[in-house]
Amino acid sequence: MLTLRSLLFTAWLYLSMPIFAIGLSPALLMPHRFAMGVVKLWARTALFGLRWIAGVRVELRGLRNMPSGAALVASKHQGMLDVVALLALLPDACFVMKKELMPLPFFGWFAWKTGMIPVDRAGHAKALKDMTRQARDRLSQGRQIVIFPEGTRNDPGAPGDYKPGVAAIYRDLEGPCWPVATNSGVHWPAHGFRRLPGVVVFDFLEPIPAGLKRGAMMALLESRIETASLALLDPNL
Repeated sequence: MLTLRSLLFTAWLYLSMPIFAIGLSPALLMPHRFAMGVVKLWARTALFGLRWIAGVRVELRGLRNMPSGAALVASKHQGMLDVVALLALLPDACFVMKKELMPLPFFGWFAWKTGMIPVDRAGHAKALKDMTRQARDRLSQGRQIVIFPEGTRNDPGAPGDYKPGVAAIYRDLEGPCWPVATNSGVHWPAHGFRRLPGVVVFDFLEPIPAGLKRGAMMALLESRIETASLALLDPNL
């Protein structure tokens, strides 16, 4: 039964992508809010299927810490659900993403239209400068910039390897940073198609105040995210 439900959800997820992208492609010619509306509607459709087909429910915690306006959000990254859920939960999320994804039909077009921030991971200093410039522009629009500080997905419980890109944006924007913990990889693993029923938590933690030096900021960010994410692996919570 678990395998069947997982397969049905996979079909739901991947069939919904072209249906939304092609059927609602006129939104690409409209202002930002229309294209973003399509993306958010798709994300909510994916979460609906995840709950009612695969038996995986998404729970939001730390609502008092959740930003509603311009913000830098740094999230634990364990799989695709992190992107889907934060698209649905945040008012106007803008993801820092791999540049290689931009040429993909429809996906890349909507990413471009909705102002996502592509990063050339081989570009080093130039890529970092371009990322912070785009981040500054998106913040001026009142958006929530979402970055995965580890740079790639990690299995639940695995120690993170935090990259300096988040600290560069934090320093340049001179504002707080909102950490997010999750246990998403337990129920939507990064590899394979099986979805394990249960509750996925996205926990918005206390913001890291502006003005910290890079080392202190990175240490505090990693400590908060890793401690809270490991706590979510406790089945009694």
